[in-house]
Formats: sequence, C-alpha cells, structure tokens
Amino acid sequence: MTIERTSLHAEHVRLGARMVDFAGWDMPLHYGSQLDEHRRVRESAGMFDVSHMAVTEVLGSGARAYLQHLLANDVGRLHYGQALYTCMLNEQGGVIDDLIVYRFDGRDEYRIISNAGTRAKDLAWMRGHTADFDVTLHERNDVALIAVQGPKARALVHKVLGDPEVIKAAEALKNFYSIVAGNLFIARTGYTGEDGYEIMLPAVEAPAFWQALLNVGVAPAGLGSRDTLRLEAGMALYGQDMDENVTPLEAGLGWTVAWHPAERDFIGRAALEKQRAGTWHKSTGLVLPGKGVLRAHQKIYAGDREIGEITSGSFSPVLDHAIALARIEQNVTEECTVDVRGKRLPVRIVTPPFVRHGKALVAVE
Repeated sequence: MTIERTSLHAEHVRLGARMVDFAGWDMPLHYGSQLDEHRRVRESAGMFDVSHMAVTEVLGSGARAYLQHLLANDVGRLHYGQALYTCMLNEQGGVIDDLIVYRFDGRDEYRIISNAGTRAKDLAWMRGHTADFDVTLHERNDVALIAVQGPKARALVHKVLGDPEVIKAAEALKNFYSIVAGNLFIARTGYTGEDGYEIMLPAVEAPAFWQALLNVGVAPAGLGSRDTLRLEAGMALYGQDMDENVTPLEAGLGWTVAWHPAERDFIGRAALEKQRAGTWHKSTGLVLPGKGVLRAHQKIYAGDREIGEITSGSFSPVLDHAIALARIEQNVTEECTVDVRGKRLPVRIVTPPFVRHGKALVAVE
C-alpha cells in the first residue's frame, strides 16, 4: 500500500519527528516528548499538521437540502460563516463518521472536514445519496490544514497574519465561526479543549506558513498529544468511541442530533427514535484514583456484574491520573471497578470533559 505524505512532511522530518503510519499517511507521532507537547498546548500554543483529514466541498442549489438529509444535525440552522459538528449515520443509526461542516460566508455552499481513515467510505456514501438533489461534491486534495491550539494560539497566529484587517476579522470570530482571507480559510474550531484556529490554505503555501508559526513561538505537536488532549477534553474519537455499530446516543453525542423540525427525515432518524424510546448503553467518563493505566476494551464491573467497557483511555497530564471514556449500562451510577491486567481497580464515574482551557473539571478523589 502506498503511504501518503502531506505537504509538511519534510518539515516534520527536519524537526526530528517520529513518523508513523496513520490511516495510510506518514504522520508525526511526536517531536521528542509527547508529554511536553501536551503541556505546551495547555499552557501556551502548539500546532498540528492535520492535512490528512478529508476536505469535501458541497456545491449546488440543493446543497442545503442534501446535507439536511445526509447529516443528523441540522445545517439549516447555520448562519453564513458558521460551523457545525455532526454525525453522518447509516440507516441503523450507526455512525459512518463524525465531521464538521462549514457554511461559506455569503454563499449556500459548504465545506466538510472528515476523518482520514474513513475518506473512501465517506465519499462513497455521500456520492451514493446525491441522486435526488442538485448537488456536486468536490474533493479538495490541493489544500493543507494546520490546527493551532492553546491559550496563546490566537495571538501568535495574528502575528503571522500581519494584515490589520484580517487580524480584526479573526479577533471577532466566535467559536465555530470562520472567515476567508485571501488564500486562508480560518476557523475558530479545534480538537483539544483549548482556544485556537484551524487554518486551511493551499498545500504549496503550507511549509512557509508552518515556518512562520515556528518563528513566533508556536511549538509543533504530534498525533500522540492530540489524542491525550482530546481525551482530557472529553471528545470522542471515531473508530474507538463510535463506529457504524454505535449510535450517537450511545457515544454521548445525542446533543449533535437535531430532532426538530420533526419533518426533517435524515438518514438514521427512524432507528434513533426507536432507540430513544427504550434503553441503551451510555457514554461516561472514568477516573482512576490510584495507580494504573486505563485502556480501550478493558471491562467494567458493578460488583461481579459486567456493565460495559472502556472505549478510550490514557494518562491525563493535567489530572496526573488515568482517565477514560467508557460505555456502560444506562442506569449505573454507583462506583465500579475496571479489570486492569487481572486486577479489579476502583474507578469513579464522572461527567466529561475532564479538562477544559487548561483547568481540571473533575476531582480525582
């Protein structure tokens, strides 16, 4: 299988990154210390090459109606320049992918950013549902995407932008809004629980922009810290916390399903309505007060009864303890245990997020 490379690959190698195969892309895991990169994002600013993500433009007079049918959340509510997090479901309500859709400022055209590992599957599904709509899908392979995250991220990006008018427009952005400034598409979105931008630009211009960010003090960060950051922020990861056999209700993403207007017949709606009327396993957070590491697929018990399993788990640098996202029986609220290498370790059930804007939101003890 051919391994893909982003336009920033040479920059990662030059900076000494440990490169790994991620969904068919040669990507940086870390640049020396995953823990240091995690802390830089929480305390200052770090940047991630996320150019491996799939970018698809949805164009045509039927774009809005098409997306209202395709996605569980309602793009009809989007203002110009606004973004929306949503799931794309199959008929059984399972998650084909989670994604962000942006509405272009001044136009009824949309841009979808979806996961790298589901690129081919997503496009096939999307193309398979265009027949009843005046819509065209355009995959963008000519762009790069850099996420700059952390409490100092926006101020440092503004130094690179330079143009006072562009800076003014960026400073005015609310969360989940975007602007187009020349060749730059700047969105106030992210996957770390920190403030910042995700910036899309022509792939050929990405190395110079990356270097400019380095010059003002933004530290490079890899996929390793991106995963621990998103876990502390209580953000789900496709393929672990959800997949085609898990619904948004089970993945803790019920808030991304727009039930109104009632007449909007999005794919998977009937299955979700049936599930909502009954019971299902719920997503929750776990904290391990003692020593140990929580990992995906570890079994969870209430007494001697197995009640679920961990979907994502790792060490939290901010809490200095292991944390996890888990799927357990809906009515379980008592303390429970996790099987860690044959030992039952007590854990606390908590409500994510664990950390937001660098601050711990849950108590360990």
